[in-house]
Amino acid sequence: MTDIPEQSRLTVAFLLVSYTPDAPAGMERATAALATGLHQLGHRAIILTAAEQPEPDPDIVRLQTLAASFPCDDDTLRRAIHQAGDRLHREITATFDARGVDIAVYVDALWGLGRVAVQHRARSVLATHVIGHDEDLAVALVSVEHVVAPSTTVLDQAREHGYDTDGWSVIPNGLLHDHPRPDEAARETLRRRAPIRVLGRLGPEKNIPALVNAARLLERPAEVVVADAGFETAPGAQGGEWSRCRHAAAHSPWVHLRSGGMSWAHVPAWLAEAAVVIVPSLRESFGLVALEAMSVGTPVVCYDVDHLPSLVGTGPEAGGVIVPRSRGEHALWKAAEDLPSDPVRYRHLSRAAYYRSRDFRPTTVAEWFVKAVR
Repeated sequence: MTDIPEQSRLTVAFLLVSYTPDAPAGMERATAALATGLHQLGHRAIILTAAEQPEPDPDIVRLQTLAASFPCDDDTLRRAIHQAGDRLHREITATFDARGVDIAVYVDALWGLGRVAVQHRARSVLATHVIGHDEDLAVALVSVEHVVAPSTTVLDQAREHGYDTDGWSVIPNGLLHDHPRPDEAARETLRRRAPIRVLGRLGPEKNIPALVNAARLLERPAEVVVADAGFETAPGAQGGEWSRCRHAAAHSPWVHLRSGGMSWAHVPAWLAEAAVVIVPSLRESFGLVALEAMSVGTPVVCYDVDHLPSLVGTGPEAGGVIVPRSRGEHALWKAAEDLPSDPVRYRHLSRAAYYRSRDFRPTTVAEWFVKAVR
């Protein structure tokens, strides 16, 4: 931990109602990474959530006035916020006072309670990981002092919705765990023998069922791990995605599919032991799984959508292969199978992937965040 003077030490509160450790969602993991980076710099960070926690943590505060069970959809959460009313405002304010909060980060206009940002001496920040619904975002924007987004993709999307993004800051998502990458000898073995791997939550934009369905002609083993998040588009939507995944996998003999996700600490090690990682998303405001794969030297295959080309790269220093969305899921599998067959190109992409990831260490991102909102 950096030794900074007590008077320069900040207390930052993150609000994310669905937050639990090891949740299979980018907002949760990015929040944990930024909180970790702040701790490592010598600041304090707490997280306010409405979700039940697996075990007590002094830096995680559970909101008692917001009666919500997870997973839930947007409309259900809005109703819970409305029913909590002023009691929720008072609870948040009392927590800020008790913890001496200097900066309050509302991690999303709805799920991060930006739409009910409280009046407090703490500086207020809205983290727009996704643009979401105007009924939430428009209210949140008039209540906060700073707005941050994980990529220019989000800024572009906001402008398309008619929002003025002058003054918004881009603060990328950070890496929560810095797992060692395999050395060159190990990476060479992985190139020749390791499976293709896919990791994602059961959301329609993650496109997992379609990817698995297109694996029927696959000739290399593939492992696909999926999990439920605390939010979904409609009640039971994630269950439907899982059923479609299972049906597709039943006709794809080379695909090993399992649900339940994995711990955040285990994710980089699992991605490190892949030959290639496919990120089949149709929308991706950042692309945290792609970054985690790159951080351990595993090349990424993904579509040319949203922020993924900027993150993975498209030139000589790219950390993977970008596939035109118009070519479909078969093209993702083909690129993932073809890449390991060229050892020279594979080694180049592996090295480039690792070095592209170095700018996203948690202390680096935390320093950018403090500079932007202090």
